[in-house]
Amino acid sequence: MARGIAAFGSMTLISRVFGLLRDIAVNTQFGANAVTDAFWVAFRIPNFMRRLFAEGSFSTAFVPVFTEIKEKRTHADLKELVARTAGTLSAVLMIVTALGMLCAPWLATLFSNTEQPVPGQVALITQLLYLTFPFLLFVSLTALAAGALNSYQRFGLPAFAPVILNLCMIAAALWGKRYTDPQILALGWAVMAGGILQLLFQFPALAKLDLLAIPKIGFTHPDVKRVMTLMVPTLVGSSVAQINLLFDTFIAAKLASGSQSWLSTADRFLELPLGVFGIALGTVILPALSRHHVNADRHAFSKSLDWGLRSTLIIILPAMLGLMLLSLPLVSTVFQHNKFDEAAARMTALSVFGLSFGLPAFALVKTVLPAFYARQDTRTPMRAGLVALVANMVFNVALLALLYVVWAPESAKTGGIMATFANLPGFHFALGIASALSSYLNLALLCWWLKKAGVYDAQPGWARFVKRLLIANVAMALFLLVGQYFGPDFPKAGLWTRMVWLLGLVGGGAATYFGAMYALGFRLRDFREH
Repeated sequence: MARGIAAFGSMTLISRVFGLLRDIAVNTQFGANAVTDAFWVAFRIPNFMRRLFAEGSFSTAFVPVFTEIKEKRTHADLKELVARTAGTLSAVLMIVTALGMLCAPWLATLFSNTEQPVPGQVALITQLLYLTFPFLLFVSLTALAAGALNSYQRFGLPAFAPVILNLCMIAAALWGKRYTDPQILALGWAVMAGGILQLLFQFPALAKLDLLAIPKIGFTHPDVKRVMTLMVPTLVGSSVAQINLLFDTFIAAKLASGSQSWLSTADRFLELPLGVFGIALGTVILPALSRHHVNADRHAFSKSLDWGLRSTLIIILPAMLGLMLLSLPLVSTVFQHNKFDEAAARMTALSVFGLSFGLPAFALVKTVLPAFYARQDTRTPMRAGLVALVANMVFNVALLALLYVVWAPESAKTGGIMATFANLPGFHFALGIASALSSYLNLALLCWWLKKAGVYDAQPGWARFVKRLLIANVAMALFLLVGQYFGPDFPKAGLWTRMVWLLGLVGGGAATYFGAMYALGFRLRDFREH
């Protein structure tokens, strides 16, 4: 599993770096404004469905069935499953894509600001949706290929595939915009091209495993029906964060112009630790847990899950503190150039701070969910997801109301509540905190039901591990706070000053954390024992 995380994580790291370069290109070329908001809305809607159908529900339903057939039946049955699943998934997603494109004008209106409408924004979102919706079909088939490859311990290639999409979008932002009017449409074309190229990129690896087959419709095929039966509950259970993100997109559309861009840019900082480690670990641990469940090895199941939980915490907790305490230095250094000004940097840093608070919950949910899916239990995560989904909506409304009463100045309230939301920047902070709180609730419910199921036995040494972890994180936080006290005002400082100080803070913080862990007795062999 460690080798799998190294392969998946390293390729995902490359993907996330290119994702960061993509966002830098988009923000510096287009800025954070109503036009850029239009693209992020048009990209988020099919991207939400991609994570819902492909990464969220489909992968977690397909991998356990695929693994069981691989372990117990013939290769011909395995190849037939791939062909039938690909054909059935394609048929369903072609209908979904067509409906999405037909509903594009309505979706554009829904996700725009009706209180303070921006001229031409609805038409622009509609045009972009026509280009981005087909991405859903191609990237979902890419997820099918990735699930098959992951089951054969081929983690690197699927994790590298998103680099292709990022390269297409970087090229569109820097050069392709010259050939479209308005220029932002170039990003829509890049999304479509990236989806097609990502799928083609998987074909040679599938062919080497003799899994490349002509898609066939298979709604009545028994194995496909098993995948579909498992998939339906996971549409909610494994994708609560994505449903919450879509709801946040709807609310952000009613807030000040730029809110969509601030939230999307902030999400990039969370994607780095989540993708490189959180999602990587969840992806790698699912086939292992599925194998232990199929072989009825409860002890190995518990050891693998325990190892996953500890591995997640040792990386994610310092990542949370680092992102929260260095939110403004990070955003200023990475994004504050050209059309992305100081005001945009401060608003984005506010989003980074709020969202980062929920980083441990986001990552641990990715680790705990495979413990249910490996046992083909998709109903329990669905129940937890529904509760968290409703809670997120309640938290959003409650926190927005709280900010309106406590934080908004009286001079900004003259036009009413919705006008205040649309004109006063900063309310998007509530959306990040609400997502974090709902994810912690989701995690608590999952852990409670996992304990009730009696399939996981915590391994010895948790008390000592948590004690070391807390002390090391406190030491790192103190270093970062003292460093920022003596450091410059990042939005006002020059680029080279920002870069030198940020490198010093990040490097010093990491050294303090791992040095404290080592001084407290932590060694890498501790993980080999678990």
